[in-house]
Amino acid sequence: MSTSPSPLSCPAPVPAPCGVGPFGPLRVRGGGTDRLRRMLRRQRRAAAAGLALAGAALATTGLSSADGGAGPPDDPPGAGRPPVRLVSAPVRIADPETVRLLRPGDRVDVIAVGDAGGDARVVARGARVAKVPPTSAGAGALVVLSVARPTATALLGAGASGRLAVAVSDAH
Repeated sequence: MSTSPSPLSCPAPVPAPCGVGPFGPLRVRGGGTDRLRRMLRRQRRAAAAGLALAGAALATTGLSSADGGAGPPDDPPGAGRPPVRLVSAPVRIADPETVRLLRPGDRVDVIAVGDAGGDARVVARGARVAKVPPTSAGAGALVVLSVARPTATALLGAGASGRLAVAVSDAH
């Protein structure tokens, strides 16, 4: 055996341990919470801006249901419009025999003729008969029609200034 020193046993100079210099603690600004809040705030602003832009586009193009715009072509007429509030308008019709032919649910056109026998004009189109009270002796017969408020006003005004007649309408 040889007494030659092995490469692992040779004393090598080892540096002396040194300390790390003093420094302050690390501070992370905001962390993940603030980053998440900023992202959500940006998304809310983007959504609000998108809604405002869509509203402005609809307002300028006139696409709204308030102007009587219809829905898809398959929908019945008036499907895209807001519902109209109907009122009951009692109307005295000059010919009681015509009124006896009417039943609730019928659609009628109401025609006004002046006392002087002037031109006839249509006051209401497609008015729904709500009720046909029993006729009594007197001038004409009463019919209760279900119509929009402006039409009711026109009917009552026309009835006060002349005679009214009805024609059964095919608008069902």
